[in-house]
Amino acid sequence: MNLKGKLWLSHVGFYVTDINKMVDFYTRFLGFTVSDRGPRPDGEIVFMTRDASEHHQLVFATGRPSDLSFNVINQISFRLDGLDTLREMHAALKDNPVKILGPVTHGNALSSYFLDPEGNRVELLIGTPWYVPQPCRLPVDLSLPDDQMWASIEKQVRTMPGFKTHAEWEREMEAKLSAN
Repeated sequence: MNLKGKLWLSHVGFYVTDINKMVDFYTRFLGFTVSDRGPRPDGEIVFMTRDASEHHQLVFATGRPSDLSFNVINQISFRLDGLDTLREMHAALKDNPVKILGPVTHGNALSSYFLDPEGNRVELLIGTPWYVPQPCRLPVDLSLPDDQMWASIEKQVRTMPGFKTHAEWEREMEAKLSAN
């Protein structure tokens, strides 16, 4: 079955321990708007969006045990419009109830990671013009001037096996996707 152009990710939902704390953070810091909120048989559910054409992109439901031995959510990632926004949001993290994990590049992205108020890993990212096989995680200094920071990243990733431009990678992926 070929699902190209017929299937796309709509939203993600996860259980939370303190729904009010989580809704406050995601609306205040990440700009989501509550589209609906109500009771469910064993608690409460909140639907949030940043897109008027999508009723919800995130769903929080009460019921997450506070004594889990590990976090079952690997990460939630948000694409940003550019480096200025990434820097601004990274700097603003210090004024929020989060643990900052730091900025890194994956070769194909420049990211700032943090743990939200319940310890879920969140990534704020922008794309780069390059691709390297994953996983790749290199520290980045966001305080450097733009040209110096980008030159440093490019110098590192160009030496990695499998390096190519994002455009080359995209053409290869399009061919793979078309074959399915």
